[in-house]
Amino acid sequence: MIDGKILIVGGGIGGLAAALSLARQGFEVSVFEQAPELTDIGAGIQLGPNCNRVLFDLDLEDALRAVVFLPDGGEMRDWQSGKVIMNTTLGDHIVHEYGYPYFHIHRADLISLLAAAVAETNNIELFTDAAVATIDQTSAGVTLDTVSGNHVTGAVLIGADGIRSVVREYLFGPADPRFTGNVAWRALVPVDRLPSGLVRPMATAWWGPGGHFVHYYVSRGQLVNCVCVIEKEGWEIESWSEPGDYEELKSDFSGWHENIQLLIDHADKDSLFKWALFDRAPMRQWGRGLITLLGDACHPTLPFMAQGAAMAIEDGAVLSRCLTMDGSIEIRLRSYEHLRQARTARVQKGSRRNATVYHLRGIKALLRNIVAKRASVSAMKWLFSYNALTAHQ
Repeated sequence: MIDGKILIVGGGIGGLAAALSLARQGFEVSVFEQAPELTDIGAGIQLGPNCNRVLFDLDLEDALRAVVFLPDGGEMRDWQSGKVIMNTTLGDHIVHEYGYPYFHIHRADLISLLAAAVAETNNIELFTDAAVATIDQTSAGVTLDTVSGNHVTGAVLIGADGIRSVVREYLFGPADPRFTGNVAWRALVPVDRLPSGLVRPMATAWWGPGGHFVHYYVSRGQLVNCVCVIEKEGWEIESWSEPGDYEELKSDFSGWHENIQLLIDHADKDSLFKWALFDRAPMRQWGRGLITLLGDACHPTLPFMAQGAAMAIEDGAVLSRCLTMDGSIEIRLRSYEHLRQARTARVQKGSRRNATVYHLRGIKALLRNIVAKRASVSAMKWLFSYNALTAHQ
């Protein structure tokens, strides 16, 4: 066992899940979150069997089932005609195939249940309003100072602080992420505002020229989460909380199917936000010495494979087990990185590729539709069969 605390910078999904995985392995953990409280105004996310395997192992199954929506399947539709291009079966089928379910969940619900589990775990300390001021390390350990005055030492430091990670910058210097040319709108639509049966119990993606529109139920089916992506230049504000203009959203998706128009028309205007999508190229190195990275800090991923949160949750499970292995701390951290780099890079590249594939026009779009189903089945098997709990063995 490591002599000293594990310090985690970042109290988002990845940081909290990693803290729980590390605590389960017997480590003392301190989490430092820059926000005054743990909240997330983001909308929905999808949790596949690969990450639910980890969350169930953390005894979160009951808490999850109390707030999630279980979709019957997923489908891709033509942006204008509504014709189904391809579909996949989820529900009981996915449990039979992979041992764990597929969930839709509101991000705030996931943060809340992770935070509740952290609060109930004796060997985790959580510090909010704790933005990092300085980081340092020697061969003997790491130190961290926060703007609010915390001075802590530990045996290991993990940067789980997002695409603009201060830990990443400490390790490798400043480097701006790249704008992908895509802007995403997100909105929530109360189900009671919609005609009955308008939204099927599916994750539905409408593919169109230069954009796509995704919707699915969250919050036990009480809300429809909408993510509306359009290719744009000249607006590159990266913020979850930047309000969006309703008329601009309507204009961006003018001419799309009438179901999409109904969703936009009935969206909660207070839940309408707009943000520019950024990512980074896969990194060859995630850490140095006693410090490593996790989640978006090292592999920020576009939301076009629904695997960003899953990759961070997997990271924490693999890292926690690598730190129980023999050898120096540095060797254990490099083992974690080695085990995770190829998989997360493949998801990053696949998500960026999908940004192009989903938005094809003309004959290229027709050819895409012909081969889409075969490619989807192969990708699903690769994603969902992965076992983060045994990856270190």
